[in-house]
Amino acid sequence: MNILIPVLVVLIVLLAASIRVLREYERGVIFRLGRVIASKGPGLIFIIPVIDRIVKISLRTIVMDVPPQDIITKDNVSVTVNAVIYFRVLDPNKAVIEVEEYLYATSQLAQTTLRSILGQHELDELLSERDKINQSLQEIIDHHTDPWGIKISNVEIKHVDLPKEMQRAMARQAEAERERRAKVINAEGEYQAANRLAEAATVIGDHPMAMQLRFLQTLTEVAAENNSTTVFPVPVDLFEPFMKKMASEDTPKTGE
Repeated sequence: MNILIPVLVVLIVLLAASIRVLREYERGVIFRLGRVIASKGPGLIFIIPVIDRIVKISLRTIVMDVPPQDIITKDNVSVTVNAVIYFRVLDPNKAVIEVEEYLYATSQLAQTTLRSILGQHELDELLSERDKINQSLQEIIDHHTDPWGIKISNVEIKHVDLPKEMQRAMARQAEAERERRAKVINAEGEYQAANRLAEAATVIGDHPMAMQLRFLQTLTEVAAENNSTTVFPVPVDLFEPFMKKMASEDTPKTGE
């Protein structure tokens, strides 16, 4: 009886050491005497104590912040750029066997690729073609991490910090561009207005009565202001139709 109790205790300890519970997003890479035999999970799995060793790998998407990198662009502008990378483990066995500390390796690869790729672009491309650069970074990093069983799903450039001198120069450039557009729009408006005035003058020239109608319309608009006194000349041409009518009435008819 005294011997049975220690044996039961040892069995319980060994049973507890042989049981592992893995979550839904976890996989366990099992080494038996130094050799990989399988990756198991999720749920309840059993291993041989002392002989087997298990390495847990998470299959969830990992969000990694790439530290700021000092980069010299193709047009010799010094900028500081940081990014964020999204990736996940597709093959737990490769993530454990093919690379040591896949998180660290992926981070270092992202940093070196970021410096290399952005150094091939000019500053204007870096600011205006960010989607294209992100796609290029994603493809290159994913190509290098594929042997590790890691899938790069997305790479995004977060911030591009420019020197103060470059920021002031770009502000002056943007201000000059806005002034140029304002002058072009103003000149275009003057040109269109001049064309309309020329067309109006042509119409008034063909129809003299249009000038009188326009004059009367102006008087109507001025008369809308009740708190002002307006003095205006009355053109003689305005009464010319009435004078012609009166003259025709005063002229004796033939045969009277």
